[in-house]
Amino acid sequence: MTLAAAQIDTGDTAWLLVATALVLLMTPGLALFYGGMVRTKSVLNMLMMSFVSIALVTVVWLAAGYSLAFGDDAFGGLIGGLKHAGMAGLDPDSVQGTVPTLLFATFQLTFAIITAALISGAIADRAKFGAWLVFVPVWALLVYVPVTHWVWGPGGWILDKLGALDFAGGLPVEITSGASGLALCLVLGPRLGFKKDAMRPHNLPMVMLGAGLLWFGWFGFNAGSALGANGLAAAAFLNTLTAGCTGLLGWLFVEQKRDGHPTTLGAASGAVAGLVAITPSCGSVSLLGALVVGLAAGVLCSYAVSWKFKLNYDDSLDVVGVHLVGGIVGTVLIGVFATKAMTGGAEGLLYGGGLGQLGKQLVAVVAVGTYAFAVTYGIGKLLDRLIGFRADEEHEQTGLDLTVHAETAYDHGVLGHGAPVSSSLPTAQKVKTQA
Repeated sequence: MTLAAAQIDTGDTAWLLVATALVLLMTPGLALFYGGMVRTKSVLNMLMMSFVSIALVTVVWLAAGYSLAFGDDAFGGLIGGLKHAGMAGLDPDSVQGTVPTLLFATFQLTFAIITAALISGAIADRAKFGAWLVFVPVWALLVYVPVTHWVWGPGGWILDKLGALDFAGGLPVEITSGASGLALCLVLGPRLGFKKDAMRPHNLPMVMLGAGLLWFGWFGFNAGSALGANGLAAAAFLNTLTAGCTGLLGWLFVEQKRDGHPTTLGAASGAVAGLVAITPSCGSVSLLGALVVGLAAGVLCSYAVSWKFKLNYDDSLDVVGVHLVGGIVGTVLIGVFATKAMTGGAEGLLYGGGLGQLGKQLVAVVAVGTYAFAVTYGIGKLLDRLIGFRADEEHEQTGLDLTVHAETAYDHGVLGHGAPVSSSLPTAQKVKTQA
């Protein structure tokens, strides 16, 4: 992702400004996607876990995260230095490739934000909000930042020494969030009533809206990673659209064959699975490769989401089944479908590259997944021991919206503490509000 120093190009800068805004929009989109998938008693809590991640990760990223991730390597390819802590030494004239460094840092910040927010789906309905406020910044510094340096930072070992490819975040975003989500849901344990009570999505139109916003923002995520308004960005853009479509169709095909009916939740989940898988590979594979990557993810992830019932881990909103499995699919298949026309050198197995690149992709997947799981599990266990990570049983039973935030998503007349919201409104407005 890093480029040699050059003059600022206004076209590249304009595109990256738009791409940055698109990626930031993905987190509110994720909030709606997750919010629609939970039960009514936890909607606001789910939204809050995503929105507060924006604030927490931003502070950590500007204070130290950016410097540690993208600063000059300081420890054998494992982490960057603190030269730019607090964004020191960076001003409007600083250049990264052909764009302002401050813009590049902000673009990368939006990736860090949504990665942290993704994890919340694995522990929906049962995590203490206060513990989440502590977890997010600690996790960002100890897990996301080092992995990002390995994959994209100057001197990072996966980029420079191993030679594995990841165009837009299969390793630092998808596999990291999925493995971390698995670790946390094991720390917290299953929800009350898991495998006994129906825990269906309460608002499927909200899920579809969230998925649409995610898909829209994903063009900034993937095409923006070209860091320029160029042909590579265009190819990544088309690959992103294509894989989202085949992911959707693959998931629906499985549902129809297995269950006898295609669902709206399946359509939304399939599109996201295809988008997850094409994230690492959109800048490495041809259009044919994108078709296969998306389809493979849609099919495999549709089966993977049921693993939690067989293996007894409560991944509430299928972060493991979609993001971990989809991220692995997309990252590994680079070793099969990478083309020299896209990568500028490396080729996959089907294009004469042999097993070399495939092996590199597998090593990177295992290393990142293992690291993210182990460190996250340690963070989760420590926080659970110090301040408690699992919500009280009574709070979980009642719902975190009311017990934590003193609000409910659909009862507009009364706050959690019993004060009527409309008590100060004119009579006509009270009637309208109550209606």
